[in-house]
Amino acid sequence: METDEEKIERHPLEPFFPEGARLLLMGSFPPKRERWKMDFYYPNFQNDMWRIIGLVFFDEKDYFLTEDKKSFCESRIRSFLIRKGIALTDSGREVIRQKDNASDKFLEIVGTIDLSEVLKCLPECEAIVTTGQKATDTLLTMIEAQQPGVGQAVEFVYDGRKLRLYRMPSSSRAYPKPLSAKAEEYKKMFQEMGML
Repeated sequence: METDEEKIERHPLEPFFPEGARLLLMGSFPPKRERWKMDFYYPNFQNDMWRIIGLVFFDEKDYFLTEDKKSFCESRIRSFLIRKGIALTDSGREVIRQKDNASDKFLEIVGTIDLSEVLKCLPECEAIVTTGQKATDTLLTMIEAQQPGVGQAVEFVYDGRKLRLYRMPSSSRAYPKPLSAKAEEYKKMFQEMGML
């Protein structure tokens, strides 16, 4: 039988911190590698993050798909994020999957990011955007802030910096909201940030 130590999964991706990033998108943890369509954040084809971003910025949900529409175009995603000043990391650095799947419900985060170090790498960051309840709950263990409602923001101070926390709808299809409605919530947030 596996010990807890043997069950621990370490985050397989480096944080993505483009120079001058004003916004940090933060999920919980990637799915198991067999679900990946690229070596980057939100790699599961059933996750709609890149379709949401495609709708918000280009009015086209398939904007970040490859020509055959069977995968994500990682290079197009990366260059877009650099251009827009959007950083990515996850709240969990070490996890135990209670069930053998990608569900946040059965994800136990046993090691979190070092938020202080993350924000040192992102001196121009003005807002952290959590993309689901698990990421929000995990972040709230590191900061002093009220839990915002879905699609809402609260201000908080961390290491002397004033920041905003946006709690956005999960891009997982398990979250019961149509793609277009999720995109509208994200659009509002990007407009408030002056990024649209």
